[in-house]
Amino acid sequence: MHAAISYFQAVVLGLVQGLSELFPVSSLGHGVLLPALLGWHNLVSGQAATQSFFLAFIVGLHVGTALGLLVYYRRTWRDLVVGLVAQLRRVRGGGVATLWRLNDPGTDARYRLLAILAIATIPVGLAGVLLEKKLRVLFAKPLAAAIFLVINGLILLVGERLRTNQGRHARHPNLATLAPRSALALGSSQILALLAGISRSGVSMVAGLLGGLTHEDAANFSFLLATPVILLAGVYKLPTLLGPLGQGVRLQSLVGALFAGLAAYVAVRFLVRWFTTRTLIPFGVYSLVVGVLCVVRFA
Repeated sequence: MHAAISYFQAVVLGLVQGLSELFPVSSLGHGVLLPALLGWHNLVSGQAATQSFFLAFIVGLHVGTALGLLVYYRRTWRDLVVGLVAQLRRVRGGGVATLWRLNDPGTDARYRLLAILAIATIPVGLAGVLLEKKLRVLFAKPLAAAIFLVINGLILLVGERLRTNQGRHARHPNLATLAPRSALALGSSQILALLAGISRSGVSMVAGLLGGLTHEDAANFSFLLATPVILLAGVYKLPTLLGPLGQGVRLQSLVGALFAGLAAYVAVRFLVRWFTTRTLIPFGVYSLVVGVLCVVRFA
């Protein structure tokens, strides 16, 4: 009989997952480091195992986080679906090829953004299916997570520095004009987040900033992109939670998912406002300081 996750642990990890998935400080890294720091050895031992009840529990947290994002961006996603329907109607007269002409003057702007998000999802989705399990077994350990958290801080700080050097008053593209090639690059950047300690939202925001997006647009694109990536990852692994590994943790997963969803909603609401006028620098400093302290602790 495997060790159970307590409801208190489920609540704490749910809140940490929901907050750190959106704050650019790595949810996976915090999910590895926090149990080790708190002495939750039943969870530490399960994180890097090939098969573990903890993996089944994490599925629930991912689904909860994605639902929190869906609630916040519900109007945006509704508009994107409406745009898809409008574009499909247009296809009847212009042929299927019309779907791929994203720069056509008649292309629905809402459909174009949906297509751009779909393109950006492809590389990280494929990498997740092929590499996630192997990388987790190798690197989901406290010392490795601490080292990658330091690297995450450097990515954020260097990204902001390079962005400043590009010029604050340069002309910026926006989400309505983002090129498919740029979207592919943004999506590919999230592959780094398969390493515990590297933030999904952080690396994609840095990629967006270096591509010329404003902080606000880079944040919104990152959060919109995270929604299908996290949700599909959770649904893909749902059989794990419903199978033998989920025995004894399903209710805890539900509790954790509820708190993860609530935390994600609060986090994205705060961050969307934050990035209208502020930068990634505080999160870079946090990652660097906490990462170095944890390297010292676990070395």
